[in-house]
Amino acid sequence: MHRVAVLLLPPVVGFDAAIAPTLFGSAKDTDGSPLYELVTCGLTAGPVESTTGFDLLPNIGCEALRTADTVVIPGTRYPPARESGALPQDVRDALALIRPGARLVSICTGAFVLAAAGLLDGRRATTHWQFADAMRRLHPRVLVDENVLFVDDGDILTSAGLAAGIDLCLHIIRQDQGAQVANAVARYCVVPPWREGGQAQFIDRQMPTPDDYSTAPTREWALRHLDEKLTVARLARHAKMSARTFNRRFREETGQSPGAWIRSRRVDRARELLESRDLPVDEIARLSGLGAAGNLRHHLRRGMGMSPSSYRKVYQGA
Repeated sequence: MHRVAVLLLPPVVGFDAAIAPTLFGSAKDTDGSPLYELVTCGLTAGPVESTTGFDLLPNIGCEALRTADTVVIPGTRYPPARESGALPQDVRDALALIRPGARLVSICTGAFVLAAAGLLDGRRATTHWQFADAMRRLHPRVLVDENVLFVDDGDILTSAGLAAGIDLCLHIIRQDQGAQVANAVARYCVVPPWREGGQAQFIDRQMPTPDDYSTAPTREWALRHLDEKLTVARLARHAKMSARTFNRRFREETGQSPGAWIRSRRVDRARELLESRDLPVDEIARLSGLGAAGNLRHHLRRGMGMSPSSYRKVYQGA
């Protein structure tokens, strides 16, 4: 079983510390068995102070990092990482226990720990937008991008603040276990099943006026009609907006154009159908709104590096 170790460094952000155990712990196989083994660890097995008025008691000390397949570092105000950018020897020794090939994940300001260890040098990464300048100042070799929800750089993944950690964990579960499992976790946690990693972290908008309607109802409607022709004009009519207003509002709320958002949702639908249904590829392309099998193959190869048949074998065991 894939082992996830969550390393708590004091004072840890309480919300961030709960994200990985909650989401990975909710990922279940079709028979209800867990797909991940979760452990929380500290530098020792003693209580870890949080930023929100309570202490957390990890399962074990840092020796858990030796056997972890994925190591998650939640947001923290750990002074050496946040103020000087240099880690004390005990933290360096703990990180040195992580085996080669293990996946490293940070949530919010947990990225400061990875950066202080030199693991983000020359790599693109993100953190909470409010602390991006501090990251640049302490670690000028890190390619900081505060305009995204998360960055997937292969073996190292970083997320923006707080709830963006949920988006990153769902992304990882989707990559590991497929769309069906990730969607089930999202439903259990009562959160959206996806927000694109490239979506803007922070959009400074005024409070809506009575005629300043959201595109959310239209997006929900579109998900039920992905197999139909969904032009901007049709979406705007459903939202009772002009096409120009709809386009602007859509980008403000999602960080994407309507066309890009629809295309991503269609690929997600196709992936879910490949995992759960034994339908011909042509039929899956039609039901997901991608039209032809060739279009589905193109998008899967570009996004996942595999054909529809290979994807089905990986996630359905067919």
